[in-house]
Amino acid sequence: MLRTRFTETFGVQHPIVQGGMQWVGRAELVSAVANAGALGFLTALTQPTPEHLAKEIARCREMTDKPFGVNLTILPSINPPPYAEYRDVIAESHVPVVETAGFNPAEHLPAFRAAGVKVLHKCTSVRHAVKAQELGVDGISIDGFECAGHPGEDDIPGLILIPAAAEKITIPMVASGGFADARGLVAALVLGADGINMGTRFVATAEAPVHSRVKERLVAASELDTELIFRPLRNTGRVARNAVSTEVVSILDQGGAFDDVRELVAGARGRKVFETGDLDLGIWYAGMAQGLIRDIPAVAVLIERIMTEAKSLIHNRLGSLPA
Repeated sequence: MLRTRFTETFGVQHPIVQGGMQWVGRAELVSAVANAGALGFLTALTQPTPEHLAKEIARCREMTDKPFGVNLTILPSINPPPYAEYRDVIAESHVPVVETAGFNPAEHLPAFRAAGVKVLHKCTSVRHAVKAQELGVDGISIDGFECAGHPGEDDIPGLILIPAAAEKITIPMVASGGFADARGLVAALVLGADGINMGTRFVATAEAPVHSRVKERLVAASELDTELIFRPLRNTGRVARNAVSTEVVSILDQGGAFDDVRELVAGARGRKVFETGDLDLGIWYAGMAQGLIRDIPAVAVLIERIMTEAKSLIHNRLGSLPA
């Protein structure tokens, strides 16, 4: 057992988190993570309506009796989803923890507190982590530049961001971005985190509800095979490099506007990548951690491997260093 402030606060066996991932965070994956002793998150907005989210929570409960959570990511949108309704479903379903991300979660915290839901807030900067701590969240997920999805605009990698945040954060903190194995877990703990959050690594598992060709691509890809889109728009996103992402980068670098790439980056196209295995059909998120992925194991095998190897590293490598 490797106990940390994170495992104690959030009531899980291992200091490993499977964060929210659009189209991927479904009951099959989340229940497998929970059953293996880690903390998995359903992705609220993967479900088309709050009512569908309630059904997905119930479906996950049929697959596990262990703790799991729901991710609620709040981002700018032309036609924003009914965030408050998704929030209320989470609270009314008595889910023990929610992962918030994107905009400031302040308006949602009273409802979560009233329902006894712990809040793990994902941040990409120390200043935002400090602000979230001041708001009263229960934990921080600090997301480095290596991550899939939105790394913020500061471009600070985990090696700097994690210890910088650890100097100012007094609540449990997990490290996100670039983590895929035991070496990353041990490094995160040494840098001051209380656990790790993995996204891309969990996509390449047997239970992840995505096409096998996506998983095989993650195994074959290197750390160089990602693209940073929307940089000129100050809304950077790290995605898998493919024909669509390189076209988007080219258009925007040449002065194009969002309307010029809107159709290329449509979420429905990205969803079809996961459903059909056509890797060039749309944009899909992947982090630099893909360069560390070598296989497609069952979730339980992956988590057990990480924990066993982490304990070995701590004992045989760090424990053998002279005092």
